[in-house]
Amino acid sequence: MDIGIIQVKYIYAAFAVLAGFVLAGVARVAIRWLKVKAKETETAWDDIIIAAIGTPLQVTIIAIAIYSALTFLGILPLDYPGVLDEQLIQSFWVVMAAWIISSFLHDIILVYGHEFAERSDSDWDDRLMDFLELIAKYLVWFVALLFILKGVFNLDITPFLAGAGIAGLAVALAAQDIISNFFGGAIITIDKPFTVGDRIKVDAYTGDVVSIGPRSTRIRTLDNQIVTIPNNKITTNIIVNSAEPDVKLRIAIPVPVAYGSDLEKVRRVLGEILDEAIKSTEYMLDDPAPKVLFLELGDSALKFVIYVWAKKYNLPDEVRDTINSAIVTRFAAEGIEIPFNQLDVRLKQ
Repeated sequence: MDIGIIQVKYIYAAFAVLAGFVLAGVARVAIRWLKVKAKETETAWDDIIIAAIGTPLQVTIIAIAIYSALTFLGILPLDYPGVLDEQLIQSFWVVMAAWIISSFLHDIILVYGHEFAERSDSDWDDRLMDFLELIAKYLVWFVALLFILKGVFNLDITPFLAGAGIAGLAVALAAQDIISNFFGGAIITIDKPFTVGDRIKVDAYTGDVVSIGPRSTRIRTLDNQIVTIPNNKITTNIIVNSAEPDVKLRIAIPVPVAYGSDLEKVRRVLGEILDEAIKSTEYMLDDPAPKVLFLELGDSALKFVIYVWAKKYNLPDEVRDTINSAIVTRFAAEGIEIPFNQLDVRLKQ
């Protein structure tokens, strides 16, 4: 073989490699410049697209350069003819596409998903976003693998899918409760029926939400006990949230008086009791205004009800204590009788 021809091949190969690395460097500089410009825009979409394309583009340029150099040297296809096979070339492009899509989905969840998660006090939605990042990443690569096996190499992937399906079914059955609770936690995170710190009632339990986790939600009861409730139980039960739409709470206080009492006098005295209680305490509101209503003719009493608003849902006992104490004192001073149930027993002679 002519020595001059050999030298030309090496020159071409060296030039191809050098040109590839130069172009990759230019692409890297261009990507950096585009990233700077993208940060000046209001949207994050351009940042995400540029970041997803950047590294795969540089790798593709270098791979083409090395491929060209090996072709100039005759190493391809003489020594390794299989490398030039169309199936391998298609597989390379599938891998590059999967790389770009995987990075794109990862950055979308990273930017928009975590931005959504930061709006809540719970760390569960942050964990959910991390989980979705992994799912998106591995799902893309799994689909890419299937495409290469079936679309490129025309292999029968039925046994592979059947095995994956059986394994997935076995895992799903074994972890049915875990998966149910996990999706329950996701529903709580998205729907936000409550947040950490809210006072809620679920079934027979009333308390303040301490944490919202991937499997369960913990509340601190009024007796200072921690109750752990599986998330799937919460999503299938009625939830009463005392902190929504705001923290104030209407309290109903029944007031029975004896038959024969002066109704207008009772109304006046109860109104004065409410006015004095609101002025003398810091935990009752005058807006919304309290109400005194005569609602029922009972078996042994005329039944009034006081509706008064507490500033916060955790103050009902204080409000009832103040109002009831004032009622007993004022009724005694005003001569208003508070009846009690009586049972007359008559013995037949």
